[in-house]
Amino acid sequence: MGDRSRVLVVDDEQPLARIVASYLQAEGFNAQLAFDGPSAVELARDMRPDLIVLDLMLPGFDGIEVCRQVRTFSDCYIIMLTARDDEVDKVVGLSVGADDYVVKPFSPRELVARTKALLRRPRTMDTENPTSESDTDTITLRQLRIEPLARHASIGEVELELTRTEFDLLTTLCRNPRQVLSRRQLIDTVWGREWFGDEHLVDVHIGHLRRKLNDDAAEPEWIRTVRGVGYGMVT
Repeated sequence: MGDRSRVLVVDDEQPLARIVASYLQAEGFNAQLAFDGPSAVELARDMRPDLIVLDLMLPGFDGIEVCRQVRTFSDCYIIMLTARDDEVDKVVGLSVGADDYVVKPFSPRELVARTKALLRRPRTMDTENPTSESDTDTITLRQLRIEPLARHASIGEVELELTRTEFDLLTTLCRNPRQVLSRRQLIDTVWGREWFGDEHLVDVHIGHLRRKLNDDAAEPEWIRTVRGVGYGMVT
């Protein structure tokens, strides 16, 4: 990565953390390390990472609390690491603003590939040279208003506090309001075609987005589920 993207690796298994950091550095990333929750938050404030690789179980306080605190001052990408392959850890980790998860044991090469895939996503628009006319257009759907360049979304007068991934998902769905988009289509648009992993990651983010929209999946006002197909907007 020629721009020397900053990655913070947080894991109390220090040998593993150093191995991950060495792989990232070999790929041109500026990787730094933290081994407990409080140090991770402090270092995240200082270095302003583009992405955090964050273990769930940490001394001091856990990765969920790190994620919660980091989200108060940063919208960097976060990949959660969990030692247990169960849905509770994944859902809880993603619900506080993580973008992806990897289950231990994992290949450092796989983690580097996931990191690259997330960092290829557009971080912010170039206001001097927007990529397309649609990128600058305000999107409205009934009371919902999305301003892509400002990365601002609101329902009426109420601003929606969305993570980067939630904002991108909502924007993608609202740009195609009469279509039902499959998980794969949403992943290709939001995470990028290079992303690989469990496609049900989309369901977790959609669920959290629904909570922020105060939407009921059984009687949706905003996001509808089409079983066996994917997701679309209620128009």
